[in-house]
Amino acid sequence: MSDQNSCIRLVDSTLRDGSHAVSHQFTGEQIAAVAAGLDKVGIPFIEVSHGDGIGGSSINYGRSRLTDEQMLKAASAVIKRASLTVLLLPGIGTQEDLKMAIDCGVKAVRVATHVTEADIAEQHIGLAKTMGMTAFGFLMMTHMRPPEVIVEQAKLFESYGADVVYLADSAGAMLPQDVTARITAVKSALSVPVGYHAHANLGLAIANSLSAVQAGASFLDGTCRGLGGGAGNAQSEVLIGVLQRAGYRTDADFYGVMDVAEDIVGPMMHRPQEIRNAPLILGYAGVYSSFLLHTYRAAEKYGLDARDIIAELGKREMVGGQEDMIISVAYELAQQREVAKNETGNVNARGGTGKM
Repeated sequence: MSDQNSCIRLVDSTLRDGSHAVSHQFTGEQIAAVAAGLDKVGIPFIEVSHGDGIGGSSINYGRSRLTDEQMLKAASAVIKRASLTVLLLPGIGTQEDLKMAIDCGVKAVRVATHVTEADIAEQHIGLAKTMGMTAFGFLMMTHMRPPEVIVEQAKLFESYGADVVYLADSAGAMLPQDVTARITAVKSALSVPVGYHAHANLGLAIANSLSAVQAGASFLDGTCRGLGGGAGNAQSEVLIGVLQRAGYRTDADFYGVMDVAEDIVGPMMHRPQEIRNAPLILGYAGVYSSFLLHTYRAAEKYGLDARDIIAELGKREMVGGQEDMIISVAYELAQQREVAKNETGNVNARGGTGKM
């Protein structure tokens, strides 16, 4: 269990995971305002990039309003104390992207892989360490594998030089006992700190984050107002309040983070971050939270219920990087619906004449 006298380190991902909720359309002014606010109130790590990490702006993942360089420079210009941080998914972001980020003042990188693919992160973590960065290993979709598999992957990150190893509930699919089992296993197997990233698709982001800390995690993620993929992330201002109520110290000014969320982030939100039907099914079916807006668009295009698309994606165990499959699945479901409709029509016609 975590020592309540130790400080829980916070990574605020409003300007990265929150990008999913605004279709990656943050302006330079918005980025600067949020980053300056978070820096002022003592958030130690401020993550900025496309929702799918540096290099993520594309037709597949959604085009950003700004380039990675423009976003990072907007944040770097106002950050005085915090470590400017980026997410990098090998295969989407490259080593050249990482070098560009360092030139823009980035101090930390979270190298993110699917829960069974930590081995693809070795070069990126190695480069980050060579260039003096703080390197996080970030295992996504950790609900999909049992603790013993996650431990094996976490050990790979540690062997590559990761300073911190994160477990991400990217689908918001875990229950508190699932979090406890995974964090406990990884914490007992590693000598580096362990972190946890929550999503709110089942309404458990705060509860799961608290379970993670109680099981030994010393790093947690949050976003102001919970802005993020799916039903959003652990809400930073709520998370800090809950941690303090539970007797844990954080780096941040509680009232200050509340004010950033209320006065700066709130007005730029496209819609309230809430658990609607489709995000709920994301968590229930175990589907990557950033699939949500892509699924809404596919459902509208083919006249489908978004829940049916998400449920099918869950059956097929789709993971981050397979966004192109959303359209394929929607098309298949639409075709199946037409076949079923035609068969029903034929049966009704035969029934009407009394012939088989």
